[in-house]
Parts: sequence; structure tokens; C-alpha cells
Amino acid sequence: MFRALLDLGNNYAKESSWKDFALTKFCLFSMGLIAGTQVPEKYKKPVIGTAASVFAITYVTLMAKVFRIAFQDKG
Repeated sequence: MFRALLDLGNNYAKESSWKDFALTKFCLFSMGLIAGTQVPEKYKKPVIGTAASVFAITYVTLMAKVFRIAFQDKG
């Protein structure tokens, strides 16, 4: 199981461009911003809402590619 996950990660990296890695960074940044935002209370909702939107968009995009690679025909 662990080996399959490592292989999936390697295949994902081989089929990715710099744009995919940039999306990954935006995704992780947004998740970190949501988890540790230290902005004044009156600005928290817009900051968290924006970060959550960026996270959702990038996460769905990245996971679609991961599943495409994971389930592509190996034959």
C-alpha cells in the first residue's frame, strides 16, 4: 500500500508542470492561512472565505489530476 502511494506520487510528479506545483503551493498556503489566521476579528470572515475558496478550487483541480493518474489504464 505504501509503495503504491509512493509510485503514485512519482507518477504525479513526472506528469506535472510548474503550474501544477504552483497550484499545490497556493493550496497549502490557503490551508495554512485558514488554520492560523491572525487578523483582526472584523476582517477574519473575508480572509477565511477567500482562503477557503482558493483552497477548494486548487484542491479539486489537483485531486482530479491525482485520480486521473491513479486510475489510468496501465496497459
